[in-house]
Amino acid sequence: MNSEKYKPTYILITLNVVIYIAGTIIGGNALQTPNSVVFIWGQVNMFVFEGAIWQLFTSMFIHATIFHLVGNMLFLFIFGLRGEEMFSLPEYLSIYLLGGLTGNILSLAFGVAPGGIPFISVGASGAIFSMFGACVIYDRHAIRQSILGALIFAFFLFFINTGEGVNILAHFGGLAFGLIGGYVIATRRKPEQQISGEFRYRNTPF
Repeated sequence: MNSEKYKPTYILITLNVVIYIAGTIIGGNALQTPNSVVFIWGQVNMFVFEGAIWQLFTSMFIHATIFHLVGNMLFLFIFGLRGEEMFSLPEYLSIYLLGGLTGNILSLAFGVAPGGIPFISVGASGAIFSMFGACVIYDRHAIRQSILGALIFAFFLFFINTGEGVNILAHFGGLAFGLIGGYVIATRRKPEQQISGEFRYRNTPF
């Protein structure tokens, strides 16, 4: 089954945008999501430990500001469409959702906010990093190039996306899951499936 038939990238982008708009309507501010929405659907580690397990999943679809949303959706558009060329629909969704979940679990286990403030995390970047990592590693493996270059490039992008307010743990967890997942998928496929055929892989450098 090919992911292009369902265009999961467009569906995910639409879902993220609709959820953001709904949140801004609730808060009455088009530029940011209100705390009332973040505290219920974002990842607040204190609440997750108290039983709000759903936040580990729903926080992937909550964005703090319009700028946060636009930046993430741009990268989702780029790497999501790339992923559709390489992976089947189940593979695509597994990479995206499980990668995002891995990043959130890592944030839950090790996330600490300064001053005793509860650690709060929102955004799709962990899932997007997972898709990015899977695409990069699959691409290199499919054209028989060393994966070392792919790893260097992946972690270069990771490091330039660090900074104040950025959930590095979510990014790292998603990236690690994507790199491993993409490599596993590539090694289990026959060479002719990687380069052409049912997955319509295009042999273009990343």
